[in-house]
Amino acid sequence: MEDHRRLDDEGKKMSFIEEYKKSHTHPINHATHAIGIPMIVVSLPLFFYNWQLAIALFVVGWVFQFIGHYFEGQPPAFFKNPAFLIVGPIWWLRKILGLEKPK
Repeated sequence: MEDHRRLDDEGKKMSFIEEYKKSHTHPINHATHAIGIPMIVVSLPLFFYNWQLAIALFVVGWVFQFIGHYFEGQPPAFFKNPAFLIVGPIWWLRKILGLEKPK
């Protein structure tokens, strides 16, 4: 798979987390991702116990994601590289644990 990560100001490839942060700066996008990412993550194991609730959480979670990207004015990062499907939940977890510093 080809690496499509952006370059930083010094011409070096940014980490996946850094690129994710740069493409998620709008406050509404932050809010919708704070709701949508947990819904999607929770829906995955829930498929084994209550598939109807899992599908509802999964779909509504993605609706929140795409609403946020409408306000961001950029497509989701995973359109360029599917690795960002994992980076999003990692970024969210780092944020709620206080490991991501606000700008």
